[in-house]
Amino acid sequence: MPDASAEPQAGAPLARPAERRTARRSLSRWAVHLGLLCSAAAALGTLQLLHVRIAIHTDVGLVFVGLVVVHLAQRRQTVARMATQIVRVRTFAGRRIRLTVSDLLLLFITLNVLVSGVLDWGRGEPIQLPLPRPFDRWHLDSGLVLVVYLAVHVWRRRKRLRRSTIR
Repeated sequence: MPDASAEPQAGAPLARPAERRTARRSLSRWAVHLGLLCSAAAALGTLQLLHVRIAIHTDVGLVFVGLVVVHLAQRRQTVARMATQIVRVRTFAGRRIRLTVSDLLLLFITLNVLVSGVLDWGRGEPIQLPLPRPFDRWHLDSGLVLVVYLAVHVWRRRKRLRRSTIR
């Protein structure tokens, strides 16, 4: 008969420092994912406040960009591996290529939203594009593309969001 005292109890602290560190990293990663989702939703939610005060939308957008930086820092080994694969230009699995292209595209779209927002804010008015209304504003267009891409990005990774860890 197995010794019942050898099994970890629910709510008991983890036995080894490595386990505690892994649990803390997992919780940190989950908190960043939650922060990214909430700040993206808040940035969308503050759009109706733009006529009152643009600073709220700007602050929320900057929080989102800051969390993207933290998210990439938590994934530094993955980012470094993908950068190495791009530099080496060798043949590797199709899944890895799609993941690399997806992350680079997401980075480009996010930087596009940041740059267009800063330029709009600096000018005091939106930069116009030669497109039909309502798609004639650069920041609005890039923001819409980011929202759609983020929805797809999160949807495809929905099962891994909670259990992902920082390596």
